[in-house]
Amino acid sequence: MSDVEVEITHCGYIAIVGRPNVGKSTLLNHILGQKLSITSRKPQTTRDQILGVKTEGHVQAIYVDTPGLHLGETKAINRIMNKTAAAALKDVDVVLFVIDADRWTEEDESVLQKVKHARCPVILVVNKVDQLDQKEDLLPRLANLSDRMNFAQIVPISALRNNNLDRLERLVESYIPEGTQFYPEDQITNRSSRFLAAEIVREKITRQLGQEVPYEVAVQIEEFVYDESAIHISALILVERNGQKRIIIGERGDKIKLIGKEARIDMENLFQHKVMLNLWIKVRSGWSDDERALASLGYQEE
Repeated sequence: MSDVEVEITHCGYIAIVGRPNVGKSTLLNHILGQKLSITSRKPQTTRDQILGVKTEGHVQAIYVDTPGLHLGETKAINRIMNKTAAAALKDVDVVLFVIDADRWTEEDESVLQKVKHARCPVILVVNKVDQLDQKEDLLPRLANLSDRMNFAQIVPISALRNNNLDRLERLVESYIPEGTQFYPEDQITNRSSRFLAAEIVREKITRQLGQEVPYEVAVQIEEFVYDESAIHISALILVERNGQKRIIIGERGDKIKLIGKEARIDMENLFQHKVMLNLWIKVRSGWSDDERALASLGYQEE
């Protein structure tokens, strides 16, 4: 008989769902302690399912950040985003349903009807509690929310301020089953460096021009080459109209220069390497409602 102890490990998937702009990506980034998923005040910033992996000792938590589930599926890209988000509810061990502390909307109700079908614990994450005008309103609000569904737990947090995230993570860990860990302990995502570079560029466009350019902007990495001195990255920014191209370029090229500068700084922080970034813009009318064009950019219906 051997006296060697077998190390018991835990590994599980956690879906982060909610309507657009409730702070899902901010929550993931703060849990990981590193910027992985892009954020902005503009709804529907996240378009893809992004895995964020956090390994601490025997426990590996694999978080699935999703596009915001939204109403009005008028274009192909909207339908794909909704299907991507809904698919995350299948085969996970825990669901984090994120809402704003100060409102409950028709879109929140739509998400609730979907998570009711989840075959795993659903934790209601009440975000942005730091923004409540009357703090004494929080307890009655939580009591009212508990009537909507038999949630496993209700956790008030501020993702941006990093408030109460430690409690949320401990709760998540308590639901993670025993199992073999899927990723090396130093890996934080399943996404490629090319994908992350494209997302960084798209975030900077959204942050700089959120009110002027609709979300029908895509970024495609045309070149991603390492050498000893730098990573050479060429990114194609795809828009639908010439007017959008002019807005992104800006007067005397000031906007595109600022977007490039901010994106390069984030890339260098992420990749820990000098980055030489080249941006260019192309007009492709109607790409966001063209399924073939979307497929070429990596957006496909399941």
